[in-house]
Amino acid sequence: MDTPLWLDDDQQRAWRAYLRMQARLGAELNRRLQAASGLSLADYEVLVHLTDVPDGRLRPYELQRAMEWEQSRLSHHLSRMQRRGLVGRRECADDGRGAFVVLTEAGRQAITAAAPGHVRAVRDLFFDALGPDRVDVLQQLSTRVLARLDTAGG
Repeated sequence: MDTPLWLDDDQQRAWRAYLRMQARLGAELNRRLQAASGLSLADYEVLVHLTDVPDGRLRPYELQRAMEWEQSRLSHHLSRMQRRGLVGRRECADDGRGAFVVLTEAGRQAITAAAPGHVRAVRDLFFDALGPDRVDVLQQLSTRVLARLDTAGG
């Protein structure tokens, strides 16, 4: 059996700090978004993907791929959002078995109202802590890790 190649002290501190930051940042952004708009971060992410396409509709598998969620998680979340009137489902005329997830007017209004406060929170909690000189470094590091994940099949 191979001996694991453990993280050195610097790597261990960096990794644990990253995990703490990710968890705390997500929790705080979610708390602020919920308090201000009633949307969760997950709701917001779904709505962002739908507003990013001109007709406000995506196939569930496209949304699943973009969000990197399991099918069951997405299905349950979309059902909850549909009950709240934020999204709808429309049959696909080209494919009788398929459907689209569509942005409703209520969903568009919700994200339009929530976006300014959410962007302020992201700036306040994240980008203002980095400063402009570190944003490019963050983008480079993130791109590098994402490329590594792509080649690893993840």
